[in-house]
Amino acid sequence: MATDISASEAKSGGGLKRAVGGWLLFAFIVGDTLGAGIYTLVGTMAADVGGVIWLPLLIALVVALLTAGTYAELITKYPHAGGAARYVDRAFHIPYLSFLVGFLMMASGITTAAALANAFAGDYLAALIDVPAAPAAAVFIVLLTLINLRGVKESLSANFVAAIIEVSGLVIVIVVAAIAFGAGNGDPGRIFEFAPDVPPLQGAFAASVIAFFSFLGFEAAANMAEEVKNPSKNYPRALFGAIITAAVVYLLIAIGAVIVLPPAELAESSGPLLDVVAASGVGVPAWLFGIIALIAIANGALLFMVMASRVGYGLARSGLLPRAFGRVLPKRQTPWVSIVVVAGATIALSFLGDVSSLAETTVLLLLLVFLAANVSVLVLKKDKVEHSHFSVPRVVPILAIIASVVLLAQQSGAVWLGSLVYIVIGSVLFVIARLKRNSEVRSETAELQTIRDAGDAPGTNTDA
Repeated sequence: MATDISASEAKSGGGLKRAVGGWLLFAFIVGDTLGAGIYTLVGTMAADVGGVIWLPLLIALVVALLTAGTYAELITKYPHAGGAARYVDRAFHIPYLSFLVGFLMMASGITTAAALANAFAGDYLAALIDVPAAPAAAVFIVLLTLINLRGVKESLSANFVAAIIEVSGLVIVIVVAAIAFGAGNGDPGRIFEFAPDVPPLQGAFAASVIAFFSFLGFEAAANMAEEVKNPSKNYPRALFGAIITAAVVYLLIAIGAVIVLPPAELAESSGPLLDVVAASGVGVPAWLFGIIALIAIANGALLFMVMASRVGYGLARSGLLPRAFGRVLPKRQTPWVSIVVVAGATIALSFLGDVSSLAETTVLLLLLVFLAANVSVLVLKKDKVEHSHFSVPRVVPILAIIASVVLLAQQSGAVWLGSLVYIVIGSVLFVIARLKRNSEVRSETAELQTIRDAGDAPGTNTDA
């Protein structure tokens, strides 16, 4: 007979306190999903698909909902498991495969932070001050690293305030676009015009890769499953509700942006929403919206750098990365080596790639993670648990696998090459960690054997 998770934990006395209700979880996922991507990538989508930005957003929404179904089952079935790496481990029991999924999550956080650093140093910053982009991106990353080093409490406190400001900026865009439309400014017909030099279907799928970047973040809520009240009921509702909410906001922004500004102008901007607000004629100061956008971008970058550094720390603690990644500051208790490595890699990537290519690399990395999760949920269907949980038909993860493969097929060779470099680096670090761990085990075994041999030697008093 199926039992409630909370009741089962009460009997065993284990688990964290389940203090997060459905509405609070919904707010957390909305805040995580309504990220900085939409502030920077509207122009990139316009370059691929013209004014029909809503179409790739709808395609990305379908892929997100299918994968969310998989996460809803896995998280409610295994509410103590923290993310795709552990689901893969439970399904296949292959350490390298589990490591690779975790490392890809870490790599996606680094790549996303690099993309957002470049976005920070673009037109939004130019609305306030004229400085070279590359040094600005590097200084930006260093400042976020100092916050990360100070502690997770400070990082999450900054995130809470920034998330409110971030959402207010999106509301401003929707409102000013509606005012401009009501005043007869702009051209509603643009929302049905494809880019003139790109085949419509090809452009739509290419733009959907970028659009999917804007929906990323919902998977991070897997780490909260152990603290959610009645997760079998509340988690699926909050998850699907948050994704739909984000989709509505994104669609309103995309439609409003195209009505106010021609797609060609959006495509040329690294701060497209700033240009939309300026072109609306409503009178919102450019410097004010620039500050809001910069805070939104900084918030997203900080969250992904925190995530990446903690994943690196966790992999090290599990013996899957070199032990140095697990070192912490004595007073602050933050994983300083992992944080510094993440910062260095982020700065390097910000020099090597632009916003669009880095966003596409992030999507590729996470699509591989989602593929692993979708395959795992099919394997784990036969695994029975005592408590009730959310369940999706097998066709859902199968469709999610197909959709993920379609999006992966849109990626360029350069993006695949960049992801392969990540896999090679991760594999080398994994081998180093395993060899070191095996060497330590052999040393401990030899030491124990020496002690036993000494104890068994004639004339030795083993009872002392």
